[in-house]
Amino acid sequence: MNLLRKILLPFVPFYYLITWLRNKLYDLGIKKSTTYTFPIIAVGNLSVGGTGKSPMVEYLITLLKDKVSLATLSRGYKRETKGFKLVATSSTAKQVGDEPLQFKRKFTDVVVAVDADRRSGISNLRSLTPKPEVILLDDAYQHRKVKAGFYILLTAYYDLYCNDIVLPTGNLREPKKGADRADIIVVTKCPNPLSFEERKRITDKLAIKPNQDLFFTTIDYGNDIVNVSGTKSINFLQNIHFTLVTGIANPTPLLDYYSSLGLTFDHISFPDHHNFTDTELDNLNDLEFIITTEKDYVRLASDISEEKLWYQPIEVRFVEGASSFDDKILKFIEKN
Repeated sequence: MNLLRKILLPFVPFYYLITWLRNKLYDLGIKKSTTYTFPIIAVGNLSVGGTGKSPMVEYLITLLKDKVSLATLSRGYKRETKGFKLVATSSTAKQVGDEPLQFKRKFTDVVVAVDADRRSGISNLRSLTPKPEVILLDDAYQHRKVKAGFYILLTAYYDLYCNDIVLPTGNLREPKKGADRADIIVVTKCPNPLSFEERKRITDKLAIKPNQDLFFTTIDYGNDIVNVSGTKSINFLQNIHFTLVTGIANPTPLLDYYSSLGLTFDHISFPDHHNFTDTELDNLNDLEFIITTEKDYVRLASDISEEKLWYQPIEVRFVEGASSFDDKILKFIEKN
């Protein structure tokens, strides 16, 4: 893959030009964005996958769900259905996508929907009774047909957008200047601890605008592993040999965390949002004990024996300034 990306380097200027021109047409108002009179918050990134959008959306849901009537809207990546669809706890990942299903099963009282056409999805959500007061758009930073009132841009500590170039050789979906649209930039998946000097170095490198705010977050791993039957202390894993199964963009932080605990395990890696084949499921069912991510769990739980399949929960934790981040979100909603 690395060799192929290098071979495709001559195409980078063409991709850059196309995405730059598209953004410029929206910036100039030649291509029209739909604006709204109620709060819409978009969470996204410039890079392809792996920046921690789902934990950030869950953080926002936790912050807002008891304060406003809330809905989330996702594309429903790799689902087998089309158009607008409300997510139910009984839905499957093939029907609605793994991340929206994860949101709904964790926050059963929050409206969760999928629609690749965000304008259509917003319209359908607002026709519900009661209509949501606030809508969170998951992975919608490049969906410029909708103009959100507030943009949160995520960039991973180990893969900052300022160090990258656009596709097909790099991982950026659009030129770095796209970061200028963000109200808040969050550097995710930071090591813990993260020194003041390192934060200053990254701040200088990102060169954020005066109207933007920068925050740093790390991954907080739960002390328990979880499945449908309950929880077990993560210390349980000290006494067994298990298999870690991941279908995410970058499993390295989880691998490093488990290695730091001195755990003994095998690792089977699949592509992000992987749809497991019957043969792969049969092979996984032959394993004795499986730990996976929460996103993978919603795709595997119906096909793997309950007693052997567990997931490792994670949460976003701010290195500092969590209350300041919360205040900015709440003030935007109050103002709108």
